[in-house]
Amino acid sequence: MRFLPRHYSVIVSSLFFSLSPLSLTANTLSQAVQVENSTHSAAVLSQKKINTLDDRTRKMLEQYRAAKRQTKTLLSYNAHLDTLLASQEQEKQSLIQQLEQIEITQREIVPLIINMQKSLEQFVALDLPFLPKERQERLQKLKAMMSRADVTTAEKFRRLIEAYQIENSYGNTIEAYRGNIELDGQDSSVDFLRLGRIALYYQRLDASETGFWNAQEKRWQTLDSSHTNSVRQGLRMARKETAPNLLALPINAATEAN
Repeated sequence: MRFLPRHYSVIVSSLFFSLSPLSLTANTLSQAVQVENSTHSAAVLSQKKINTLDDRTRKMLEQYRAAKRQTKTLLSYNAHLDTLLASQEQEKQSLIQQLEQIEITQREIVPLIINMQKSLEQFVALDLPFLPKERQERLQKLKAMMSRADVTTAEKFRRLIEAYQIENSYGNTIEAYRGNIELDGQDSSVDFLRLGRIALYYQRLDASETGFWNAQEKRWQTLDSSHTNSVRQGLRMARKETAPNLLALPINAATEAN
Protein backbone atom coordinates (compact mmCIF):
# COMPACT_ATOMS: atom_id res chain seq x y z
CA MET A 1 0.00 0.00 0.00
CA ARG A 2 1.19 3.38 -0.95
CA PHE A 3 0.79 6.31 1.41
CA LEU A 4 0.63 9.94 0.50
CA PRO A 5 3.24 12.11 1.80
CA ARG A 6 2.37 13.89 4.99
CA HIS A 7 2.18 17.30 3.47
CA TYR A 8 -0.38 16.08 0.89
CA SER A 9 -2.49 14.63 3.64
CA VAL A 10 -2.48 17.92 5.43
CA ILE A 11 -3.51 19.76 2.27
CA VAL A 12 -6.38 17.37 1.58
CA SER A 13 -7.58 17.65 5.15
CA SER A 14 -7.42 21.39 5.00
CA LEU A 15 -9.32 21.40 1.74
CA PHE A 16 -12.02 19.11 3.17
CA PHE A 17 -12.55 21.31 6.17
CA SER A 18 -12.64 24.42 4.00
CA LEU A 19 -15.31 22.96 1.67
CA SER A 20 -17.61 21.66 4.43
CA PRO A 21 -19.19 25.08 5.34
CA LEU A 22 -19.93 25.76 1.68
CA SER A 23 -21.67 22.43 1.34
CA LEU A 24 -23.71 23.06 4.45
CA THR A 25 -24.76 26.52 3.21
CA ALA A 26 -25.86 25.12 -0.14
CA ASN A 27 -27.95 22.48 1.57
CA THR A 28 -29.52 25.08 3.81
CA LEU A 29 -30.39 27.32 0.86
CA SER A 30 -31.81 24.38 -1.04
CA GLN A 31 -33.95 23.43 1.92
CA ALA A 32 -35.07 27.04 2.32
CA VAL A 33 -36.02 27.22 -1.34
CA GLN A 34 -37.94 23.97 -1.04
CA VAL A 35 -39.75 25.26 2.03
CA GLU A 36 -40.55 28.52 0.24
CA ASN A 37 -41.84 26.62 -2.77
CA SER A 38 -43.91 24.36 -0.57
CA THR A 39 -45.29 27.35 1.29
CA HIS A 40 -46.13 29.12 -1.95
CA SER A 41 -47.79 26.01 -3.34
CA ALA A 42 -49.76 25.61 -0.14
CA ALA A 43 -50.76 29.29 -0.26
CA VAL A 44 -51.90 28.94 -3.88
CA LEU A 45 -53.88 25.82 -2.99
CA SER A 46 -55.39 27.55 0.01
CA GLN A 47 -56.35 30.55 -2.11
CA LYS A 48 -57.99 28.25 -4.64
CA LYS A 49 -59.93 26.61 -1.84
CA ILE A 50 -60.90 30.03 -0.51
CA ASN A 51 -61.98 31.14 -3.98
CA THR A 52 -63.96 27.93 -4.42
CA LEU A 53 -65.62 28.38 -1.04
CA ASP A 54 -66.33 32.03 -1.85
CA ASP A 55 -67.99 31.06 -5.18
CA ARG A 56 -70.04 28.39 -3.44
CA THR A 57 -71.03 30.86 -0.76
CA ARG A 58 -72.15 33.41 -3.36
CA LYS A 59 -74.10 30.74 -5.25
CA MET A 60 -75.73 29.55 -2.05
CA LEU A 61 -76.60 33.15 -1.17
CA GLU A 62 -78.12 33.71 -4.60
CA GLN A 63 -80.06 30.46 -4.31
CA TYR A 64 -81.29 31.51 -0.86
CA ARG A 65 -82.41 34.91 -2.13
CA ALA A 66 -84.11 33.30 -5.16
CA ALA A 67 -85.85 30.78 -2.90
CA LYS A 68 -86.93 33.61 -0.60
CA ARG A 69 -88.37 35.59 -3.53
CA GLN A 70 -90.12 32.48 -4.85
CA THR A 71 -91.54 31.75 -1.42
CA LYS A 72 -92.87 35.29 -1.16
CA THR A 73 -94.39 35.01 -4.65
CA LEU A 74 -95.98 31.66 -3.83
CA LEU A 75 -97.42 33.01 -0.58
CA SER A 76 -98.92 35.95 -2.46
CA TYR A 77 -100.29 33.63 -5.17
CA ASN A 78 -101.76 31.27 -2.58
CA ALA A 79 -103.48 34.20 -0.89
CA HIS A 80 -104.88 35.22 -4.27
CA LEU A 81 -106.10 31.66 -4.88
CA ASP A 82 -107.79 31.63 -1.47
CA THR A 83 -109.62 34.82 -2.42
CA LEU A 84 -110.65 33.33 -5.77
CA LEU A 85 -111.85 30.14 -4.12
CA ALA A 86 -113.94 32.12 -1.66
CA SER A 87 -115.41 34.17 -4.50
CA GLN A 88 -116.12 31.06 -6.57
CA GLU A 89 -117.81 29.44 -3.60
CA GLN A 90 -120.08 32.46 -3.22
CA GLU A 91 -120.81 32.41 -6.96
CA LYS A 92 -121.55 28.70 -6.75
CA GLN A 93 -124.06 29.24 -3.98
CA SER A 94 -125.60 32.11 -5.94
CA LEU A 95 -125.91 29.93 -9.06
CA ILE A 96 -127.52 27.16 -7.03
CA GLN A 97 -130.11 29.62 -5.73
CA GLN A 98 -130.67 30.99 -9.24
CA LEU A 99 -131.17 27.48 -10.62
CA GLU A 100 -133.71 26.78 -7.91
CA GLN A 101 -135.49 30.04 -8.75
CA ILE A 102 -135.34 29.21 -12.48
CA GLU A 103 -137.05 25.88 -11.84
CA ILE A 104 -139.76 27.65 -9.87
CA THR A 105 -140.06 30.34 -12.54
CA GLN A 106 -140.34 27.74 -15.31
CA ARG A 107 -143.11 25.94 -13.46
CA GLU A 108 -144.94 29.25 -13.20
CA ILE A 109 -144.17 30.68 -16.63
CA VAL A 110 -145.05 27.63 -18.75
CA PRO A 111 -148.78 27.84 -17.95
CA LEU A 112 -148.59 31.59 -18.56
CA ILE A 113 -147.05 31.06 -22.01
CA ILE A 114 -149.70 28.51 -22.95
CA ASN A 115 -152.49 30.85 -21.84
CA MET A 116 -150.93 33.75 -23.78
CA GLN A 117 -150.71 31.62 -26.93
CA LYS A 118 -154.35 30.61 -26.67
CA SER A 119 -155.40 34.20 -25.95
CA LEU A 120 -153.56 35.36 -29.06
CA GLU A 121 -155.42 32.79 -31.17
CA GLN A 122 -158.75 34.01 -29.78
CA PHE A 123 -157.78 37.62 -30.35
CA VAL A 124 -156.90 37.02 -34.01
CA ALA A 125 -160.13 35.07 -34.54
CA LEU A 126 -162.17 38.00 -33.22
CA ASP A 127 -160.13 40.66 -35.02
CA LEU A 128 -160.60 42.09 -38.50
CA PRO A 129 -159.81 39.41 -41.11
CA PHE A 130 -156.77 41.14 -42.62
CA LEU A 131 -153.68 39.20 -43.76
CA PRO A 132 -155.40 35.93 -42.79
CA LYS A 133 -152.80 33.59 -44.32
CA GLU A 134 -149.79 35.37 -42.79
CA ARG A 135 -151.32 35.63 -39.34
CA GLN A 136 -152.59 32.04 -39.27
CA GLU A 137 -149.19 30.70 -40.29
CA ARG A 138 -147.62 32.64 -37.42
CA LEU A 139 -150.16 31.22 -34.95
CA GLN A 140 -149.66 27.67 -36.22
CA LYS A 141 -145.88 27.93 -35.86
CA LEU A 142 -146.27 29.21 -32.30
CA LYS A 143 -148.67 26.40 -31.42
CA ALA A 144 -146.33 23.76 -32.86
CA MET A 145 -143.36 25.25 -31.04
CA MET A 146 -145.09 25.00 -27.65
CA SER A 147 -144.87 21.18 -27.71
CA ARG A 148 -141.24 21.01 -28.89
CA ALA A 149 -138.72 19.81 -26.31
CA ASP A 150 -135.73 21.16 -28.24
CA VAL A 151 -136.91 24.77 -27.81
CA THR A 152 -136.20 26.42 -24.47
CA THR A 153 -138.88 28.10 -22.43
CA ALA A 154 -137.06 31.41 -22.85
CA GLU A 155 -137.15 31.07 -26.65
CA LYS A 156 -140.84 30.19 -26.60
CA PHE A 157 -141.57 33.24 -24.49
CA ARG A 158 -139.44 35.45 -26.78
CA ARG A 159 -141.24 34.26 -29.91
CA LEU A 160 -144.62 34.72 -28.26
CA ILE A 161 -143.79 38.29 -27.21
CA GLU A 162 -142.56 38.96 -30.73
CA ALA A 163 -145.92 37.81 -32.13
CA TYR A 164 -147.74 40.07 -29.67
CA GLN A 165 -145.59 43.01 -30.77
CA ILE A 166 -146.38 42.35 -34.43
CA GLU A 167 -150.09 42.20 -33.70
CA ASN A 168 -149.83 45.36 -31.62
CA SER A 169 -148.11 47.22 -34.47
CA TYR A 170 -151.11 46.62 -36.73
CA GLY A 171 -153.17 49.00 -34.63
CA ASN A 172 -150.90 51.97 -35.42
CA THR A 173 -150.49 51.65 -39.18
CA ILE A 174 -152.44 51.76 -42.42
CA GLU A 175 -151.79 49.18 -45.09
CA ALA A 176 -152.74 48.37 -48.66
CA TYR A 177 -152.31 44.86 -50.02
CA ARG A 178 -153.86 42.58 -52.64
CA GLY A 179 -155.68 39.37 -51.88
CA ASN A 180 -158.72 37.20 -52.58
CA ILE A 181 -162.13 37.07 -50.92
CA GLU A 182 -165.39 35.39 -51.76
CA LEU A 183 -167.90 37.80 -53.30
CA ASP A 184 -171.26 36.64 -54.64
CA GLY A 185 -170.16 33.06 -54.25
CA GLN A 186 -166.99 33.54 -56.28
CA ASP A 187 -163.34 33.95 -55.29
CA SER A 188 -162.40 37.47 -56.37
CA SER A 189 -159.10 39.36 -56.40
CA VAL A 190 -159.39 42.74 -54.66
CA ASP A 191 -157.31 45.50 -53.08
CA PHE A 192 -157.59 45.76 -49.31
CA LEU A 193 -157.24 48.93 -47.26
CA ARG A 194 -156.65 48.52 -43.52
CA LEU A 195 -156.93 51.51 -41.22
CA GLY A 196 -155.28 50.29 -38.04
CA ARG A 197 -157.76 48.01 -36.36
CA ILE A 198 -160.62 50.43 -36.91
CA ALA A 199 -161.80 49.36 -40.36
CA LEU A 200 -161.00 47.07 -43.27
CA TYR A 201 -162.15 47.89 -46.82
CA TYR A 202 -161.95 46.15 -50.15
CA GLN A 203 -162.24 47.32 -53.74
CA ARG A 204 -162.34 45.30 -56.92
CA LEU A 205 -159.38 45.82 -59.21
CA ASP A 206 -161.60 47.64 -61.74
CA ALA A 207 -163.14 49.73 -58.91
CA SER A 208 -166.57 48.37 -59.88
CA GLU A 209 -167.35 47.42 -56.29
CA THR A 210 -166.27 48.72 -52.90
CA GLY A 211 -167.11 47.35 -49.49
CA PHE A 212 -165.98 46.86 -45.89
CA TRP A 213 -165.93 44.22 -43.16
CA ASN A 214 -169.00 44.43 -40.94
CA ALA A 215 -167.54 43.34 -37.60
CA GLN A 216 -170.94 43.09 -35.91
CA GLU A 217 -172.37 40.79 -38.56
CA LYS A 218 -169.02 39.09 -39.36
CA ARG A 219 -169.40 39.50 -43.13
CA TRP A 220 -168.32 41.63 -46.07
CA GLN A 221 -170.76 44.40 -46.89
CA THR A 222 -170.83 46.54 -50.03
CA LEU A 223 -170.73 50.33 -49.95
CA ASP A 224 -172.47 52.69 -52.33
CA SER A 225 -170.43 54.27 -55.08
CA SER A 226 -170.00 57.51 -53.12
CA HIS A 227 -167.19 55.85 -51.17
CA THR A 228 -165.28 54.53 -54.17
CA ASN A 229 -163.00 57.53 -54.52
CA SER A 230 -162.31 57.72 -50.77
CA VAL A 231 -161.19 54.07 -50.67
CA ARG A 232 -159.11 54.57 -53.83
CA GLN A 233 -157.50 57.64 -52.20
CA GLY A 234 -156.83 55.64 -49.03
CA LEU A 235 -155.12 52.91 -51.05
CA ARG A 236 -152.85 55.47 -52.68
CA MET A 237 -152.02 56.99 -49.28
CA ALA A 238 -151.17 53.57 -47.82
CA ARG A 239 -148.88 52.89 -50.77
CA LYS A 240 -147.25 56.30 -50.25
CA GLU A 241 -148.30 57.42 -53.72
CA THR A 242 -149.91 60.58 -52.38
CA ALA A 243 -149.69 62.80 -49.32
CA PRO A 244 -151.79 61.88 -46.24
CA ASN A 245 -155.22 63.48 -46.14
CA LEU A 246 -158.58 63.12 -44.42
CA LEU A 247 -160.85 60.31 -45.60
CA ALA A 248 -164.62 60.23 -45.32
CA LEU A 249 -165.37 56.54 -44.80
CA PRO A 250 -167.86 54.58 -42.67
CA ILE A 251 -166.47 52.64 -39.70
CA ASN A 252 -167.90 50.09 -37.35
CA ALA A 253 -169.42 51.35 -34.15
CA ALA A 254 -167.45 50.53 -31.04
CA THR A 255 -168.79 47.62 -29.02
CA GLU A 256 -168.11 46.53 -25.47
CA ALA A 257 -165.61 43.69 -25.27
CA ASN A 258 -166.68 40.56 -23.43
